[in-house]
Amino acid sequence: MADQEFEFQGINHLALVCKDMQVTVDFYSGVLGMPLVKTIELPAGMGQHFFFDCGGGDHLAFFWFPEAPNGIPGISAPKGRPDQAELTSAIGSMNHVAFAVPADKIEHYRLRLIDHGIACTEVANHDNSEFGLSAEMHPGVFVRSIYFQDPDGILLEFACWTSPFTPADVAHAPARASN
Repeated sequence: MADQEFEFQGINHLALVCKDMQVTVDFYSGVLGMPLVKTIELPAGMGQHFFFDCGGGDHLAFFWFPEAPNGIPGISAPKGRPDQAELTSAIGSMNHVAFAVPADKIEHYRLRLIDHGIACTEVANHDNSEFGLSAEMHPGVFVRSIYFQDPDGILLEFACWTSPFTPADVAHAPARASN
């Protein structure tokens, strides 16, 4: 649109923090197959900043800070996968990262993760039902996904849209803070 205030072209990068950069490289490049495309040594021994290509012109980046405190599950991130723990995390936290994958490969990708020893959920069929999930695929399913965690416990998702959005998909008023 010519009258947009900002012209968005996707996500340049999402920057997260890891405990061990080598373990992070092994997981994201070695297991998930994301090419490591840029590495930076931060000045004055502050740490490192590495970038992975996650497809579509988007990048996932990690900082490694030698003195970074550990995250607190349930505050800085969810306590675990949605099938094991609460999904809630604190205001301003990053809840999870969802990577777009081909719809016809999601079951195969789940098996690949399991082959790599990575625990993950069953394929979730997200729909507009009361609890937002269906055991079966049906025309009302708008996204299918699987959830798993990286070595630092960061919640990740492989997700695939199954139908285009329409104006009817924006049907809820935004909630307001109570305080």
